[in-house]
Amino acid sequence: MSAMTATQTPPPPIQQYYSKRASEYERIYDKPERQQELEWLRGRIPEIFRDRTVLEVACGTGYWTQFIAQTARHVHACDINEPVLEIARDKPIARDRVTFFKADAITLAGVPPGCDAAFAGFWWSHVKKADLASFVKNLAVHLRPGSRVAILDNTFFEGSSTPVSRRDAEGNTYQKRRLASGEEYEVLKNFPTADELREAVAPVAREAHLETLAYYWLLLFELR
Repeated sequence: MSAMTATQTPPPPIQQYYSKRASEYERIYDKPERQQELEWLRGRIPEIFRDRTVLEVACGTGYWTQFIAQTARHVHACDINEPVLEIARDKPIARDRVTFFKADAITLAGVPPGCDAAFAGFWWSHVKKADLASFVKNLAVHLRPGSRVAILDNTFFEGSSTPVSRRDAEGNTYQKRRLASGEEYEVLKNFPTADELREAVAPVAREAHLETLAYYWLLLFELR
Protein backbone atom coordinates (compact mmCIF):
# COMPACT_ATOMS: atom_id res chain seq x y z
CA MET A 1 0.00 0.00 0.00
CA SER A 2 1.26 3.46 -0.84
CA ALA A 3 2.32 5.68 2.06
CA MET A 4 0.21 8.44 0.53
CA THR A 5 -3.50 8.24 1.33
CA ALA A 6 -6.27 9.16 -1.10
CA THR A 7 -6.81 12.48 0.67
CA GLN A 8 -3.16 13.54 0.46
CA THR A 9 -1.80 15.48 -2.48
CA PRO A 10 1.75 15.02 -3.75
CA PRO A 11 4.22 17.83 -3.08
CA PRO A 12 4.76 20.30 -5.94
CA PRO A 13 7.48 19.40 -8.48
CA ILE A 14 9.98 21.90 -7.06
CA GLN A 15 9.65 20.33 -3.59
CA GLN A 16 10.00 16.82 -5.00
CA TYR A 17 13.07 17.88 -6.96
CA TYR A 18 14.92 19.40 -4.02
CA SER A 19 13.97 16.54 -1.75
CA LYS A 20 15.50 14.02 -4.15
CA ARG A 21 18.44 16.29 -4.92
CA ALA A 22 19.38 16.75 -1.25
CA SER A 23 22.50 14.57 -1.31
CA GLU A 24 23.87 16.19 -4.48
CA TYR A 25 22.69 19.77 -3.94
CA GLU A 26 26.01 21.31 -2.93
CA ARG A 27 27.75 20.17 -6.11
CA ILE A 28 26.53 23.44 -7.63
CA TYR A 29 29.18 25.19 -5.53
CA ASP A 30 31.97 23.20 -7.20
CA LYS A 31 31.84 24.98 -10.56
CA PRO A 32 35.42 26.22 -11.17
CA GLU A 33 34.42 29.46 -12.86
CA ARG A 34 32.38 30.57 -9.83
CA GLN A 35 34.97 30.04 -7.09
CA GLN A 36 36.23 33.62 -6.89
CA GLU A 37 32.73 35.05 -6.47
CA LEU A 38 31.73 32.36 -3.98
CA GLU A 39 34.79 33.09 -1.88
CA TRP A 40 33.82 36.78 -1.81
CA LEU A 41 30.22 35.94 -0.86
CA ARG A 42 31.35 33.62 1.95
CA GLY A 43 33.06 36.63 3.49
CA ARG A 44 30.47 39.26 2.59
CA ILE A 45 27.32 37.59 3.85
CA PRO A 46 28.45 36.81 7.42
CA GLU A 47 29.46 40.45 7.86
CA ILE A 48 25.95 41.58 6.87
CA PHE A 49 24.49 39.58 9.75
CA ARG A 50 27.05 40.15 12.48
CA ASP A 51 25.33 40.18 15.92
CA ARG A 52 21.89 39.75 14.34
CA THR A 53 19.14 37.19 15.01
CA VAL A 54 18.61 35.87 11.51
CA LEU A 55 15.67 34.15 9.86
CA GLU A 56 17.02 32.07 7.00
CA VAL A 57 14.34 31.20 4.46
CA ALA A 58 14.63 27.97 2.44
CA CYS A 59 17.97 27.10 4.02
CA GLY A 60 18.32 23.84 2.10
CA THR A 61 21.32 21.79 3.22
CA GLY A 62 22.62 24.60 5.43
CA TYR A 63 25.46 25.62 3.13
CA TRP A 64 25.02 29.35 3.84
CA THR A 65 23.80 28.75 7.39
CA GLN A 66 27.25 27.54 8.41
CA PHE A 67 28.81 30.85 7.38
CA ILE A 68 26.06 33.12 8.72
CA ALA A 69 26.22 31.35 12.10
CA GLN A 70 29.88 32.34 12.47
CA THR A 71 28.93 35.96 13.17
CA ALA A 72 25.18 36.01 13.87
CA ARG A 73 23.74 35.99 17.37
CA HIS A 74 21.47 33.13 16.29
CA VAL A 75 20.09 31.69 13.04
CA HIS A 76 16.55 30.33 12.73
CA ALA A 77 16.81 28.33 9.50
CA CYS A 78 13.76 26.81 7.85
CA ASP A 79 12.98 24.65 4.85
CA ILE A 80 9.94 22.67 3.69
CA ASN A 81 11.97 19.53 2.89
CA GLU A 82 13.01 17.24 5.71
CA PRO A 83 15.76 15.47 3.68
CA VAL A 84 17.72 18.71 3.23
CA LEU A 85 17.17 19.66 6.88
CA GLU A 86 18.70 16.34 7.94
CA ILE A 87 21.85 17.23 6.02
CA ALA A 88 21.83 20.75 7.44
CA ARG A 89 21.63 19.46 11.01
CA ASP A 90 24.78 17.43 10.41
CA LYS A 91 26.80 20.54 9.52
CA PRO A 92 29.53 21.40 12.07
CA ILE A 93 27.62 24.37 13.49
CA ALA A 94 27.45 25.08 17.23
CA ARG A 95 23.99 24.01 18.38
CA ASP A 96 23.52 27.18 20.38
CA ARG A 97 23.98 29.25 17.22
CA VAL A 98 21.30 27.70 14.99
CA THR A 99 17.82 26.22 15.08
CA PHE A 100 16.64 24.22 12.07
CA PHE A 101 12.91 23.73 11.59
CA LYS A 102 10.36 22.88 8.92
CA ALA A 103 8.28 25.71 7.46
CA ASP A 104 6.80 26.83 4.17
CA ALA A 105 8.95 29.58 2.66
CA ILE A 106 5.99 31.54 1.27
CA THR A 107 3.66 31.63 4.30
CA LEU A 108 6.46 31.37 6.91
CA ALA A 109 3.91 29.94 9.33
CA GLY A 110 5.57 28.92 12.59
CA VAL A 111 8.55 31.25 12.29
CA PRO A 112 9.61 32.41 15.78
CA PRO A 113 9.33 36.09 16.70
CA GLY A 114 12.23 38.38 17.46
CA CYS A 115 14.34 38.13 14.31
CA ASP A 116 15.98 41.39 13.22
CA ALA A 117 17.46 40.09 9.96
CA ALA A 118 16.65 37.66 7.16
CA PHE A 119 18.49 35.80 4.44
CA ALA A 120 17.15 33.90 1.44
CA GLY A 121 19.72 32.18 -0.73
CA PHE A 122 18.63 30.91 -4.15
CA TRP A 123 14.97 30.95 -3.19
CA TRP A 124 13.73 34.11 -4.91
CA SER A 125 14.26 32.60 -8.37
CA HIS A 126 11.95 29.69 -7.48
CA VAL A 127 9.01 31.91 -6.51
CA LYS A 128 6.43 32.56 -9.21
CA LYS A 129 6.14 36.22 -10.10
CA ALA A 130 2.51 36.19 -8.98
CA ASP A 131 3.58 34.99 -5.49
CA LEU A 132 6.43 37.42 -4.86
CA ALA A 133 4.23 40.08 -3.27
CA SER A 134 2.91 37.54 -0.74
CA PHE A 135 6.41 36.33 0.06
CA VAL A 136 7.73 39.85 0.61
CA LYS A 137 4.74 40.81 2.75
CA ASN A 138 4.95 37.67 4.90
CA LEU A 139 8.67 38.10 5.35
CA ALA A 140 8.21 41.66 6.59
CA VAL A 141 5.42 40.59 8.99
CA HIS A 142 7.74 38.06 10.65
CA LEU A 143 10.60 40.49 11.21
CA ARG A 144 11.13 43.50 13.44
CA PRO A 145 10.89 46.99 11.89
CA GLY A 146 14.31 48.06 10.66
CA SER A 147 15.43 44.48 10.09
CA ARG A 148 18.26 43.88 7.64
CA VAL A 149 17.45 41.62 4.68
CA ALA A 150 19.77 40.01 2.13
CA ILE A 151 18.55 38.07 -0.90
CA LEU A 152 21.12 36.06 -2.87
CA ASP A 153 20.47 34.40 -6.21
CA ASN A 154 21.79 33.63 -9.66
CA THR A 155 22.51 35.89 -12.60
CA PHE A 156 22.00 34.08 -15.89
CA PHE A 157 25.39 33.40 -17.46
CA GLU A 158 25.49 31.75 -20.87
CA GLY A 159 27.59 28.59 -20.75
CA SER A 160 27.53 28.30 -16.96
CA SER A 161 23.81 28.51 -16.21
CA THR A 162 21.40 25.76 -17.23
CA PRO A 163 19.57 26.95 -20.37
CA VAL A 164 16.01 28.24 -20.02
CA SER A 165 13.66 25.66 -21.53
CA ARG A 166 10.45 27.70 -21.68
CA ARG A 167 8.59 30.80 -20.54
CA ASP A 168 4.95 30.74 -19.38
CA ALA A 169 2.18 33.28 -19.99
CA GLU A 170 3.04 35.17 -16.76
CA GLY A 171 6.70 35.54 -17.74
CA ASN A 172 8.08 32.84 -15.41
CA THR A 173 10.99 30.89 -16.89
CA TYR A 174 11.87 27.23 -16.44
CA GLN A 175 14.86 24.92 -16.71
CA LYS A 176 15.08 21.16 -17.21
CA ARG A 177 17.19 19.62 -14.46
CA ARG A 178 18.51 16.05 -14.43
CA LEU A 179 19.42 14.27 -11.19
CA ALA A 180 22.25 11.77 -10.84
CA SER A 181 19.60 9.04 -10.92
CA GLY A 182 18.57 10.13 -14.42
CA GLU A 183 15.23 11.58 -13.32
CA GLU A 184 14.40 14.85 -15.05
CA TYR A 185 12.38 17.72 -13.61
CA GLU A 186 11.17 21.00 -15.01
CA VAL A 187 12.12 23.60 -12.41
CA LEU A 188 10.91 27.18 -12.10
CA LYS A 189 13.95 29.48 -12.30
CA ASN A 190 13.45 33.21 -12.80
CA PHE A 191 16.19 35.73 -13.53
CA PRO A 192 14.78 39.12 -12.46
CA THR A 193 16.02 42.48 -13.64
CA ALA A 194 17.30 45.10 -11.20
CA ASP A 195 14.10 47.11 -11.66
CA GLU A 196 11.93 44.07 -10.97
CA LEU A 197 13.80 43.39 -7.73
CA ARG A 198 13.52 46.95 -6.47
CA GLU A 199 9.84 47.13 -7.41
CA ALA A 200 9.09 43.86 -5.58
CA VAL A 201 10.55 45.01 -2.25
CA ALA A 202 9.49 48.67 -2.50
CA PRO A 203 6.29 48.21 -0.40
CA VAL A 204 8.28 47.14 2.68
CA ALA A 205 11.82 48.40 2.16
CA ARG A 206 13.87 51.48 2.57
CA GLU A 207 16.20 52.14 -0.35
CA ALA A 208 17.39 48.82 -1.78
CA HIS A 209 20.99 48.25 -2.84
CA LEU A 210 21.83 45.67 -5.51
CA GLU A 211 25.31 44.15 -5.77
CA THR A 212 25.65 42.43 -9.15
CA LEU A 213 28.38 39.91 -9.92
CA ALA A 214 28.92 37.82 -13.03
CA TYR A 215 27.17 34.71 -11.64
CA TYR A 216 25.22 36.06 -8.67
CA TRP A 217 23.28 39.05 -7.40
CA LEU A 218 22.86 40.21 -3.81
CA LEU A 219 19.95 42.49 -2.87
CA LEU A 220 20.25 44.35 0.44
CA PHE A 221 17.63 46.46 2.18
CA GLU A 222 16.23 47.36 5.58
CA LEU A 223 12.57 47.16 6.49
CA ARG A 224 10.66 50.32 7.21
